[in-house]
Amino acid sequence: MGEVETLEGVAVARIDAAEDLAALEALRVEYLGKQGSISGLLKTLGGMSPEERQTEGPKIHALREVVQAALAARKDGLEGAALEARLAAETLDLSLPAPDAPKGSVHPVSQVMDELAEIFADMGFAVATGPEIEDDWYNFTALNMPESHPARAMHDTFYFPDTAPQGGRMLLRTHTSPVQVRTMMAEGTPLRIIAPGRVYRSDSDATHTPMFHQVEGLVIDKDIHLGHLKWTLETFLKAFFERDDIVLRLRPSYFPFTEPSVEVDVGFAIENGPDGKGRRVLGGSGDEPGHGWMELLGSGMVNRKVIEMSGLDPDQWQGFAFGVGVDRLAMLKYGMDDLRAFFDGDVRWLKHYGFSAFDQPTLSGGVGARA
Repeated sequence: MGEVETLEGVAVARIDAAEDLAALEALRVEYLGKQGSISGLLKTLGGMSPEERQTEGPKIHALREVVQAALAARKDGLEGAALEARLAAETLDLSLPAPDAPKGSVHPVSQVMDELAEIFADMGFAVATGPEIEDDWYNFTALNMPESHPARAMHDTFYFPDTAPQGGRMLLRTHTSPVQVRTMMAEGTPLRIIAPGRVYRSDSDATHTPMFHQVEGLVIDKDIHLGHLKWTLETFLKAFFERDDIVLRLRPSYFPFTEPSVEVDVGFAIENGPDGKGRRVLGGSGDEPGHGWMELLGSGMVNRKVIEMSGLDPDQWQGFAFGVGVDRLAMLKYGMDDLRAFFDGDVRWLKHYGFSAFDQPTLSGGVGARA
């Protein structure tokens, strides 16, 4: 008993006096290592009689627990002191000057997304979002696309092997129209939203990529007609391109989710750019000499079947919808000629076409002001 008490007092005193973690580790090995003194006492229990083991065992085990607790407490104290010393020595000079040139920029797609949100917010539209991995009920069936519709073909759509909850297939959404259906089902009417986001189609060339960005608009209310659609698109395009001479032409077309459906053309003129090459600039009537018409977006009145699939009464509620590629809008507004460059990550391209993080689009300051 005297040996155990003496060893405990000496061990605790030495542990408390340890000056650093290395010295503390050496003491741990000395007492609790395989060849340590306390480990040696534990080994003696095997040679004792049952009566001696019953008396000495608890004392030796208590000694080990006291030493382990002392080691842990001292380790916490040393580590805390080391951290305090490091924090006192390390400083961050917040007065360092900023670099001469900015090191990053806002991608044109992100900038145009902000411009669209600003313009449509002024017209009372909210921004709605939805999942990029969809099931074919929301992506096709609820939008009045029959099983035989070409948009369902494998060469247009990226399918997953998973089965959708409704028994169909999972896929990467081919448009943001499923967001319109989800929002109608969740929020009811009246409704005025835009749905920007990434969409996916199996296509790739100078004007198409497997992933691109799209913004769709939806208005559901009473007594809505094509005149409301035309006014909305004219107001949007005039604000976006910052020109009052934007002229639209609506041509009959077909989309399964709208009826009637119209393609929207916008007038443009050929102007010489800084490099001497002619480029199309939106504005003016396409019927004037030196002008033409450019197909820009698709739109129409929401099909009665789509309204029914969304749980609404088509006899009471009507609406219009439209969709346009965000990347294409950026190309037209800022003079880019190859869509693939948007996703190459070329620092030179990003430096030339990028925007300052402080260049927030506002209707009062100009949604297209470059930094």
